[in-house]
Amino acid sequence: MASALLAACGVDEGEEAASPPAGREGDVSPLAGPSPTPVGGPPSVASPTPPPLRAIIAQMLVVGFRGLTAQEADVAPYIRDWGLGGVVLFDYDVPLGVPVRNIQGPAQVRALTAGLKALSPVPLIVCCDQEGGRVARLNERHGFPPTLSAQALGERNDLAYTRQQAGAMAATLAEAGINLNLAPVVDVNLNPQNPIIGQLGRSFSADPQVVAAHALEFIRAHREWGVLCTLKHFPGHGSSRGDTHLGFVDVTDTWSPVELEPYRRIIAAGEADVIMTAHVFNARLDPEHPATLSQKTIDGLLRGELGFQGVVMSDDLQMGAIRQRYSYEKAVELCILAGVDLLAIANNSIYEPDIVPRTIDLVERLVREGRVPEARIRESYARIQRLKARLAVAAPPEPSPPAV
Repeated sequence: MASALLAACGVDEGEEAASPPAGREGDVSPLAGPSPTPVGGPPSVASPTPPPLRAIIAQMLVVGFRGLTAQEADVAPYIRDWGLGGVVLFDYDVPLGVPVRNIQGPAQVRALTAGLKALSPVPLIVCCDQEGGRVARLNERHGFPPTLSAQALGERNDLAYTRQQAGAMAATLAEAGINLNLAPVVDVNLNPQNPIIGQLGRSFSADPQVVAAHALEFIRAHREWGVLCTLKHFPGHGSSRGDTHLGFVDVTDTWSPVELEPYRRIIAAGEADVIMTAHVFNARLDPEHPATLSQKTIDGLLRGELGFQGVVMSDDLQMGAIRQRYSYEKAVELCILAGVDLLAIANNSIYEPDIVPRTIDLVERLVREGRVPEARIRESYARIQRLKARLAVAAPPEPSPPAV
């Protein structure tokens, strides 16, 4: 069970985090559609017609899949023909209980990601959880370099060393063709006995300033390699006593406002690329819904109070905290209305081969029925395309040649 949870854990999770270099945004219009209209501003490139609604919805999905090659990947047709927004890689297949899913070795992963990207008409998000330590999909078992956990780095508390170690992780990701790391964890380690954060060594520190300082070095090291990062799990999972992979987790009595400080500092520094939500319930922030489904928490707190205008990504919508209390339809509806842009569907706690078309059909119906405004979908599309413009222009260094 422990290895299964580790395998599913992540998508398990100053500048407005998305502004591309001038003149490049038009390069990433999906499926022959126009450039999106950025929220609060005019389009950068004039265009006669908007892209089709279903293509826009497809861009909002980041999905786990089975297959070691692009040819056998079950999501390949959805990338090629539907414009799927992104994929997430796992090393362990939880439903099958087998230790191979998408990752077998460095050359294989590089070929897989290159093949999937070649299928996509626009930059494809290719992501995985490479936090370091026990949560590292590209690990020694598959021939990748060893990594250190956030806790190990925080305990050493040497920012230059963290930058060096994070740079090594970023190099591994870049050489494997992964352009978005679902890390760093910026949860504050308020409960060292927390089964999914503290006990797994996933937090830098119980001090929010230490967390923020090391996370900033982690992010900057990744950017040097053309890899973007994801802060998680907003608004804070470090004080919890339970695991949202398994079911409902209430942090009302344990959560502290200091858990917002790493987000506040990193957003203010202009270094927040993507922020992943937590499925934790906190009645002090929203008496009805967990954070992922909470408009008060995402639109109100994250975007309103903290000023984040970049891409918000959900944690895995198939996790127990959501699945046990909400129908899939209601969860998707509330998630979008809350302000989430990328819907993460790991497909690795349960496996649903039709999840992509089913979700696109569902969101299209929610729009047609007036339950989700189309303008809300287009807001997410605009943010995603600005993020993808940055993926398109990222130029990581060439891999070093092997030593003679």
